[in-house]
Amino acid sequence: MALSLLSNISPSGNIVINLLPRILSCEFGCKIKNFHTSNVNHKIEKWPDQNEWVYPPQKPGEPRRPAFICHHRENIKYSPKKMWYIACMVRGLSVDEAIKQLSFLPMKGAVIVKEVIQEAQELAVNEQNVEFKSNLWVAQSFVGKALIIKGLRKHARMRFGVVHYRYCHYFVRLVEGPPPKHYYKPELTGDEKLEEYFAELRARRIHRTL
Repeated sequence: MALSLLSNISPSGNIVINLLPRILSCEFGCKIKNFHTSNVNHKIEKWPDQNEWVYPPQKPGEPRRPAFICHHRENIKYSPKKMWYIACMVRGLSVDEAIKQLSFLPMKGAVIVKEVIQEAQELAVNEQNVEFKSNLWVAQSFVGKALIIKGLRKHARMRFGVVHYRYCHYFVRLVEGPPPKHYYKPELTGDEKLEEYFAELRARRIHRTL
């Protein structure tokens, strides 16, 4: 029915674009706020799919490939900027240390991150055959922006202000084994900076000379 109505409308102009959501909503009995064909959850769907990856057999003498688990939680009613600080805090920590640090952080996002890490810990033991659940460390921890719902707030003299209700996605990857000594590249010491400076001086070359 909707296609037959569209065939009678000339394709020139914006008439088809404006009427298409209304026609489809009447045809299928549902309200369509934004009519688009892009998949906004494409990245979210890819993240847990990494748990199903199958790797080729390892060669003799090759170091054992550590197990990992990817987990996430969608549409958290929390600001992505506030959640970003908490996600950065637990990077490079062991699971036990991350849970311990989050237990003493008086923030709403810390409780959510702690629950997600504990869920990933259980999935690693039950699905990825990790022997000891404490033998895991946080390899990746980051936040993604989700829905932003706009609301209204009353002001004086019949004025209104826009309120943004922000949501976010949280992603975490746990890897089997002990955590690294330095997750981020450590800053050079004074002696190392001096040696690097001397190396740059010795590597200088005067042009148009031997």
